[in-house]
Amino acid sequence: MKLIIAVINNDDSAEVTEALTREGHRVTKLSTTGGFLLTGNTTLLIGAQPDQVENVRDIIAAHSSTRVKRVPTFDSFGRGLGAADVDVTANVKGATIFVLNTQNSDSKIEKIEDEK
Repeated sequence: MKLIIAVINNDDSAEVTEALTREGHRVTKLSTTGGFLLTGNTTLLIGAQPDQVENVRDIIAAHSSTRVKRVPTFDSFGRGLGAADVDVTANVKGATIFVLNTQNSDSKIEKIEDEK
């Protein structure tokens, strides 16, 4: 069993999640923030068999894209704004994917009843 961790741009997360679910993959969605852009991302946790990893990667690649974003700079704090300090452009990846091996996985969770 593999655990796929995919950090997706918020602009792509709904489409990626829908496509993965439509193909029968189970997805846990987490809201995350990170990177020097300090913008929101979505981190997806996906459990998959080894032979499903390439399909998951293909789905994510097909439904996420690299884009250019304009972001404010923080260099001007304490000294005022100049024309070059208002914002900069940055390339933002559509997704970053990590594939981890797992030792054990159990998709069956038993309900524990209270004894009264």
